[in-house]
Formats: sequence, structure tokens, C-alpha cells
Amino acid sequence: MPASYPELYFPVLLQVAIAMAIATLMLGLSFVLGKKVRNRVKDMPYESGIVPTGDARHRFSVKFYLVGMLFILFDIEAIFLYPWAVVYRELKMFAFVEMLIFILLILCGFFYIWKKGALDWSYSDHDQKH
Repeated sequence: MPASYPELYFPVLLQVAIAMAIATLMLGLSFVLGKKVRNRVKDMPYESGIVPTGDARHRFSVKFYLVGMLFILFDIEAIFLYPWAVVYRELKMFAFVEMLIFILLILCGFFYIWKKGALDWSYSDHDQKH
């Protein structure tokens, strides 16, 4: 059993030092050994295989943010469902009611996004003008 703080935190500090050394080594090797070919195509920003169009200061559609909210909603739900399932038998009906309330709140967010049209991926006349 470690007797002092340096002995207690030495493994953590050693792991951080090793991780930083490996990251530095990998970045340095890629810089030294990597090809440095520069041309117009390589200097273009990559947007999922689509040729970039328009200005960088172009405003994003609200649908972009609504889809982001949708992913956050269901990621949070998935994160909280696992621990709930682990302790469900111990908490019995209390856990069931709490999770029912939680899922209803998540569904409210889902229906909000659905009604806003974030799940409609077809183009409208407004989208084609821009």
C-alpha cells in the first residue's frame, strides 16, 4: 500500500508521461517520414467527398442543429438506460416509474424535432434557391 502522495500518484504520472511521449514520437515521425505533396486538390477542404461550394461564412440551416439535438437526445438516453437496467431489480417499481418519466421526456424532444421537420430530408423550394 502506498504510504505517501508521490507513491500514490507515480503510476498515473508515469502513464501520462508515456502517453505524451508516444504521441510526440508518432507526430514527429509522421512529420519527418510523411510525403509533402502540395497541390490544389490536397489543399481543398474535405466535406464528405462533396466539392465545397459557397462561402465559409454561409449560415447553417436550422435542420443541422435539430439533427444534432436528435443525436444528443438518443445518445443520452442510451447512456442512462444501461445503468438503469443494471439496478432495475433492486429499485423495483420506483425505477420503472423514473425511467418511464425519463423516456417520456426524451420522446417529447423527439416529437419536437419531428414536428420541426428535422427528419424530412427532401429539399424544399427554399433550400434549392440557396
